[in-house]
Amino acid sequence: MRQRPGTAKGVIFLTLEDETGSCNVVVWAKLYERYRRAVISGRLLRVTGRIQREQSVVHVVAEHIEDISPMLDDLLDPDFGPAVPSAPCDKPEPGSLS
Repeated sequence: MRQRPGTAKGVIFLTLEDETGSCNVVVWAKLYERYRRAVISGRLLRVTGRIQREQSVVHVVAEHIEDISPMLDDLLDPDFGPAVPSAPCDKPEPGSLS
């Protein structure tokens, strides 16, 4: 989610979310101009910056923003994901109790 309140003097606020939770990203106007395309069109962003914590709320003051949306296409690849062990798990090993 992107927000650009008129009272924020050019600051953009992003909310990023993953399976662990969400964080708020502060993007200063000068940085926004540098990474405008990623901020506007990115569906999957990698943001690096300074972390600020206030109780249970996490803020990241952005220093670098990267659009990594093409990585979403990897999710459609049937071979994508962790390696599966080659040994079958449903057969007991010789000598074990079953």
